[in-house]
Amino acid sequence: MRKRALSAATSFAVLVGSAALVAVTAGPAAADSSRVLPMSSVGDMVVDGVHRKIFISDPYLGKVVATDYAGTVLSTVTGLPGVTGLALSPDSGSLYAAVPGADAVVVLDAGTVTEQARYATGEGTDPQYVAHAGGRIWFGYGDGHHGDIGSVDTSGAEPVVALAQDAEVNYSGAPRLVASPADPNVFAAMSSYYHRFELGTYDASTGTATRTARVPASVGSVGMANDLAFTPDGGKLITATAGNRHRVWRASDMAELPSYASDYHGAAVAVAADGTVAAGSDAAYAPDVFVYRPGETKAVRQYDFPSTGNSSGGDGLGHSALGWEPGGKRLFAVTTASGGNARLQVLDTPTLSAPVVTVKVPATVAVLKPITVSGTVASTLPLPAGTPLTVTRYDAEYPKGKVLGTRALGANGTFSFTETPYAAGNVTYKVAYAGDATHSGASGSAVVNVTPFKSTLLLDQHNRTVNHNTTVTYTAYLGWTHRNRVVEIWADPYGPDPKRLLKRGTVNSAGKLSVTLNMTRDTRVTASFAGDTRSGSAHTGSTVYTRAGVSTTLSRHYKWTKIGSTSYQTYHQSADVLVSAWHNSFPGRQTKYELQVWYAGAWYAGSEGYVRLNNNGMAYILFDGAGAEGVRARVRTAYVDGLSGDNVNTTVYGGWKYFNITR
Repeated sequence: MRKRALSAATSFAVLVGSAALVAVTAGPAAADSSRVLPMSSVGDMVVDGVHRKIFISDPYLGKVVATDYAGTVLSTVTGLPGVTGLALSPDSGSLYAAVPGADAVVVLDAGTVTEQARYATGEGTDPQYVAHAGGRIWFGYGDGHHGDIGSVDTSGAEPVVALAQDAEVNYSGAPRLVASPADPNVFAAMSSYYHRFELGTYDASTGTATRTARVPASVGSVGMANDLAFTPDGGKLITATAGNRHRVWRASDMAELPSYASDYHGAAVAVAADGTVAAGSDAAYAPDVFVYRPGETKAVRQYDFPSTGNSSGGDGLGHSALGWEPGGKRLFAVTTASGGNARLQVLDTPTLSAPVVTVKVPATVAVLKPITVSGTVASTLPLPAGTPLTVTRYDAEYPKGKVLGTRALGANGTFSFTETPYAAGNVTYKVAYAGDATHSGASGSAVVNVTPFKSTLLLDQHNRTVNHNTTVTYTAYLGWTHRNRVVEIWADPYGPDPKRLLKRGTVNSAGKLSVTLNMTRDTRVTASFAGDTRSGSAHTGSTVYTRAGVSTTLSRHYKWTKIGSTSYQTYHQSADVLVSAWHNSFPGRQTKYELQVWYAGAWYAGSEGYVRLNNNGMAYILFDGAGAEGVRARVRTAYVDGLSGDNVNTTVYGGWKYFNITR
């Protein structure tokens, strides 16, 4: 506590000085399921219906992987460098694998998936594709400039390998081979490289490959030929080549027949036992698989595999990587991502037309106002007018959905009906078709933003100023609402203290909820209504300003003196005037003191300043009376908002305290 001077000379100097003034604010269907495979490339795929396995070759890693129909890996055979073509024996007991890196055809037990035999085909033959016909193993071998057909006869004590079974046809690349499902003695061969397109059928019943038909030379090059398959009756061959189509050939004379539309890079083809054709393409930005039912020329289903790697385009379909489930309806495909990972894609209902349901609603509407829900159901097999569609509404009252019944599909696959949303918020209308023998189930949805009724919420006491420690009653008023009648009242005092809940309750019959608060600081009081399914939320606030607490006392006087109508505390000039000031405490808070002196019939500013409060909100100021005989003065203390170290209270001035100095 520092002592301030109060001499007559000092007082007079202050009196004649100038005073300071202080101024003080629905799309293409994706695969039904998929599983990552421990593979980085795909050479061929075979589906074994007897053991319910899928065999896939990986030329890059030199292995054959066996999975179940879900893609779970069951077995892996390694040590097969460059293994590409695969084929099952007629009884599904053996799996044949062409292994160019070993110049061999390897026989695996299809049940145990273990190597049973290895037949050398000759140094440098590089066998790449394999088939079984006429009791022999046939293999396609060679390079990009010349390919030929060889065989392995295992009927004797020692295997017998025969090469150059058709020296007349110069296949481009090792020819791809496929056995006829209708005749165990017939197989077909096709060029695997783009230099020349050659396609032929062979009779293997005599132990040698007797060519029975050959594609005409006029056909010319068709680009890379990546797969071929017989139809179930053996009468046709379907090839996966370039040119936005899978070409069809009559097996007896290689006459070209109407093709199946696909995409440019033909990758694979598979024909089911009932004649359903799956035409596969390696198309990054277009459908990958087109499914054609027997006798139909329009695809009943298309699949576009999504990207699982680091490419913007979808995953690519592997060459020869399509296969039907024997005796079932599932279609299997193996895809590869740009990062190298392979995946088995399991397509559960590929022969069913997949309708696409599109639903349209307005962007926004007021609650309880009717809207029109419209849309279309598009399908490769159009649904007839009158087809029932199930409509379900999802909203705040029925988050799990409320079935609104069925609506009939109109002409040209369109529908339209009127509906009234009963709850505010995002309301979803789902229109669904259950499916039938030729269509899979499908649904579409659309969301309308339903605006609620506006809620009225008021809170009194706004902009009122009260003294410190005044109890204020706040009353919130809530107007009409649908169901919810609960209001919360919160207090947020100025300063660092957190906002706190004063009261949460249901308003009375007059719509009112009240709470009292003892005011110690400027405080923002808010009322909140959460809303309900039809009434909007509401929020309002009321700011009440609270003057700081103030108290000023003088001590150490020796008597009281009445001068006019004013009582003075009288001090000897040898004593000090002790001023004790109090405000409600706050970190860093100061009190402002003002001293005025009586001179020539008026009060004049003497001195002023700010003094820091202690932890109890007290400040002590001493004025030295030495040499101040005859001085009459007054002093007061004040909290000044923004200047006393903080701004959490409203400015307040204490009353003047009068004193005089005698000898």
